[in-house]
Amino acid sequence: MTTACMQAGRRAARLGLGAVGAILLAGAAGCTTSPATTRAPSATVAPRTGITRDLARLPLPKGKIAVAVYGFRDQTGQYKPAPDSSFSTSLTQGAASILVKALMDSRWFAPVERENLQNLLTERKIVRALEAPQEKDQRPVQIPQLTPASIIIEGGLTAYESNVRTGGSGAVFLGVGLSTQYRVDQVTLNLRSIDIRSGKVLNSVSTTKSIYSFEVRPSVFKFVNFKDLVQFEAGITRNEPAQLCVREALEAAVIHLIVRGIEDGNWELQHPQERAHPLIRSYAAGDAETLAEASDAIP
Repeated sequence: MTTACMQAGRRAARLGLGAVGAILLAGAAGCTTSPATTRAPSATVAPRTGITRDLARLPLPKGKIAVAVYGFRDQTGQYKPAPDSSFSTSLTQGAASILVKALMDSRWFAPVERENLQNLLTERKIVRALEAPQEKDQRPVQIPQLTPASIIIEGGLTAYESNVRTGGSGAVFLGVGLSTQYRVDQVTLNLRSIDIRSGKVLNSVSTTKSIYSFEVRPSVFKFVNFKDLVQFEAGITRNEPAQLCVREALEAAVIHLIVRGIEDGNWELQHPQERAHPLIRSYAAGDAETLAEASDAIP
């Protein structure tokens, strides 16, 4: 083979590898965009999940139940690992607001304000002070009484386990490769309903939701000749938002509380024949299966 032919082959190899690298980078660019050139999307309503749709499809109750939520604390004590932040928690601290929204979406409960009750009482005092009668013969302003709750919803985020399952795979051929990695975290919460008259715990539910994260990384690493090296890298990662997982777990817990309350006779459906509703039967069957598994696990 002549020198000219060898040089031509080397140029072709360099061009071929350059083309491969360009294709890989173009593919990565199609998946990720530069923050400096990306226009931030407009704010939207939080996306609906499958559990949110189940909440909206629940049969209506005989009457809405006044419910109070005093708080829903993060009891895990988990913080994000360094170097992210030594003071940033792994889970949302606004779970009580998410719970109130889920209770309203179910159309079974009428939440009353209790988490910031002092603010409400202060405003009522201000109204009385501003609208007090100036003349002796005028009647004082009558402010309606606060609505009392029939039940209290308590509970909290009880566990957050990171790296419950990890793994990945990869392959390299002639310096051109692709690798993937994934990680599964898990969040668990507990929700219970309490009768304010007797203090009896009506029902208690624990739900679990997995949080998925993955990474895809293509790469090219090749010597085009004795001294020239070409290397290309790209990648994309996706982390499932933890607050959406907490929201879905809370919504599932609310549905299970409703279904168990129907089964135990704590509250009633607007139409009793709707106990055979597919959604209620599905969640009731899931509860029965969980209880059966727990019984089988007892020696």
